Amino acid sequence: MKILDACCGSRMFWFDKEHKDTLYMDNRVLSETLCDGRLLEINPDMKGDFRDMPFPDGSFYMVVFDPPHLIKAGQDSWLAKKYGLLGPEWREDIAQGFRECMRVLRPNGTLIFKWNEDQIALPEILKAIDYKPLFGQKRSKTQFLVFMKEDTNAE
Repeated sequence: MKILDACCGSRMFWFDKEHKDTLYMDNRVLSETLCDGRLLEINPDMKGDFRDMPFPDGSFYMVVFDPPHLIKAGQDSWLAKKYGLLGPEWREDIAQGFRECMRVLRPNGTLIFKWNEDQIALPEILKAIDYKPLFGQKRSKTQFLVFMKEDTNAE
């Protein structure tokens, strides 16, 4: 596989939810009808934790990192089911997730990070990680940022 989606959830923003070169990973498997009648399907190719990924260094050309962005929501709420929840150690969890995403990226690989500022502002996330984005796009409370793993062997 060339691409890893480290927190795929229901693959909401993917145009091709079964992209042939993508490995979809999440720590949950869920099939449930939401309160509005829509079916929520979280069915990753593999179950795994973005903080401790079972891949060798430099495994992917691209990593998509769309971690849970909520710290407050009812455990059984549709928000928690759809997006997942962060725990009280969210700063370290996000920082460890970034380290793991960068570790499994090949040199010069691309990390696409998606964040919603509903409960935690993006500057707080950027303070928690050791990486600077190249560029990004904000639409309402949702932001996409692009990072590139430096090639430490380049001259």
